Amino acid sequence: MEPCILAQDPSNPLRRRLLIGAAGATLGTLCGGAKALASSDYPSKPLRVVIPYPPGGPTDIVGRIVAATLADKLGQSVVIDNRPGASGMIGADVVAKAAPDGYVLLINVSGQLVNPALYANMSHDPLKDFRGITNLASTPIQLVISANSPVRSVADLIALVRSQPGRHNFASSSNGTPGHLAGEVFKAAAKLDVTHIPYKGSAPALTDVIGGQVTYMLDSMPSSISLVKGGKLRALAVTSDQRVAALPDVPTFAELGYPSVNLTTWYGMWAPAQTPPELVARIYQQVNAVLQRPDVRARLADAQAMPVGDTPEHFDAYCRSEAQRYAEIVRLAGIRLQ
Repeated sequence: MEPCILAQDPSNPLRRRLLIGAAGATLGTLCGGAKALASSDYPSKPLRVVIPYPPGGPTDIVGRIVAATLADKLGQSVVIDNRPGASGMIGADVVAKAAPDGYVLLINVSGQLVNPALYANMSHDPLKDFRGITNLASTPIQLVISANSPVRSVADLIALVRSQPGRHNFASSSNGTPGHLAGEVFKAAAKLDVTHIPYKGSAPALTDVIGGQVTYMLDSMPSSISLVKGGKLRALAVTSDQRVAALPDVPTFAELGYPSVNLTTWYGMWAPAQTPPELVARIYQQVNAVLQRPDVRARLADAQAMPVGDTPEHFDAYCRSEAQRYAEIVRLAGIRLQ
């Protein structure tokens, strides 16, 4: 009987095609079942969250606030892995190349999306090689100087720098960070002859600002607000639309006639690009639940960070629009890096 011949004859090409098709269907079923199982059992071991900046900086502060409570929520430890260097690209690259199983995640500053406009050769693509989970929080940037400086206002700072062209400098936590871009925009708007000095994180940069080795810095508030309140730094202006409640006497740049200096810093969480959508959704649900907790919101508020928690789809779209905006700022500022 012909069906029996087909079933028994391994050389029959039709039989081979049928077997291959059946094997493919079985494999697809198994893979789909494995994904569903991975999602339902997640997490079954500790997570590693890579933060591509040193401890003590704003990205690290926000990341640790979220990670500590996320560990309680998931019932698994969440290990922070600080991997500073190369404007955040070293740590980001670790996550881009990690297994897409939800156990290695990235918490990075919005400067992640600036790097393609700054560097011609990157080992990963910040948009294509990651799947967005959520925007964790956003925060204003503040212009700070040493509390020992005679400068008391932005007008004083501009007058000082213009009186000594080429002798002053400003710091940032790294090339391409929002603080760097805000510094370049301020430099252009105020027509200042100053030199940018990038550091490997906010903490060492702020140390040199306090010591007077660097004239000023535009820094995200989580890492510098305590130094302002502690009397080691003096805040001269903030990039927010309205004055910050914690610094009611500090004007906005818009108030001072520099509305273009309007950048804020935001902090996102990403997974490797091939992470299954259902697993991304599961992680997002847990992280968003953390961001809704009153104790977490209070800790973020103390660091002058406002929780966001938008969906993965909205966050991916936001990343694309922010990348375009940053690229235009880089172009207009004429920033060139090797």
